[in-house]
Amino acid sequence: MGHALAVDPAQAVGIVAVGVAAGALSGMLGVGGAVLTTPGIRALGATPIEAIGSTIPAILPSAISGTVRYSRAKLVNWNIGLTCGITGSVMALAGAVVADRVNAHALLVLTAVLLGWSGWTVYRSGRRAEAEPEPADTPEVETVHTPDAANPGAVPTAATDVATRTPVGGPALAAIGAGSGFVAGLLGVGGGVVMLPVFTRLLRIPVKEAVASSLVAVAIFSIPALVTHAVLGNINWAYALLLTIGVVPGAQIGARITVGVTDKTVRTVAGLFFVGLAVVYGISEILAF
Repeated sequence: MGHALAVDPAQAVGIVAVGVAAGALSGMLGVGGAVLTTPGIRALGATPIEAIGSTIPAILPSAISGTVRYSRAKLVNWNIGLTCGITGSVMALAGAVVADRVNAHALLVLTAVLLGWSGWTVYRSGRRAEAEPEPADTPEVETVHTPDAANPGAVPTAATDVATRTPVGGPALAAIGAGSGFVAGLLGVGGGVVMLPVFTRLLRIPVKEAVASSLVAVAIFSIPALVTHAVLGNINWAYALLLTIGVVPGAQIGARITVGVTDKTVRTVAGLFFVGLAVVYGISEILAF
């Protein structure tokens, strides 16, 4: 059975506000939003294991909401999203089981390390794409085209929206999905913090397509993680419900913002936000040991 702790009105308002911000982050950057909700509800009174488990119920509606917006803008690569999501769902189950058997404080410190790596990788990829000219012998070039009048403002055609794509097959996508899913179940995050830098830096997928496609995978492998954490009793359902109220409108806001700006802006915002959050997050949890 999950936790059923009551919350006072001020705490409830704070949790909903965290949900809105996390939903916006999810929609903007293709992450599950738990990178914000986990430290957010931790600061509002959740125990370490509650902070991991209680964020997961809000990941699914947030990811679905953002995916709908990106799908309308024709930015979702369904092959990438579905392949990573299906393989990751199995490993998300394994990650959730492991999370119940290790020190929760250590997991939260590990989350901070992961955030720092993800943020720096995404930020550096954006700087490198801006500084380096397009190679002449690239095997394949992926260009994002201007949408038609029925889909105004969906994708800018700036130079930063052109990326050299590394060909990737099913086994590679399955491996990426498996690793991301395990992290999602282990740390209570959406898995997008792993997929986004891998998609953009290693596979050279355009960042908006990477964001949109990772949300599909996040939605899929949040399901087994949710079931497992619920069975293990790691979810405070009062926190989870309040977060869910906030994340759905927040995801629509975030996706709308990302659709209308350049890839360079998305990379810069994502990278700096993750690094800054990692520093605050890691220090606070180390001091709490």
